[in-house]
Amino acid sequence: MVRQLHIRKTSRRAALVLATVLALLAPAMAQAQCLSQSQARQAVQAGEARPLGSIAGRAGGEIVRAELCRQGGQLVYILSVLDGGRVKERVIDARSGQVLH
Repeated sequence: MVRQLHIRKTSRRAALVLATVLALLAPAMAQAQCLSQSQARQAVQAGEARPLGSIAGRAGGEIVRAELCRQGGQLVYILSVLDGGRVKERVIDARSGQVLH
């Protein structure tokens, strides 16, 4: 019984954290123009962006959401990353793999 309550509290907390992060990401994503899946695939095939798998190790946690977007004249991956029980945003240059923030 106690374990079930702990799991429910943890699940609620995780849902609240995720909702908060998504709310915070909305303005950042509004400034970026994100590509459709087919556009992202074409960008990778054309060498404009590295495949997500090649930069996933730089994300600093488990990627729970990823989008390839044009932001400030360059392609970036905007990632939601689960790190230490918290969801954090990472922006990674899609061409170089450099973590921007």
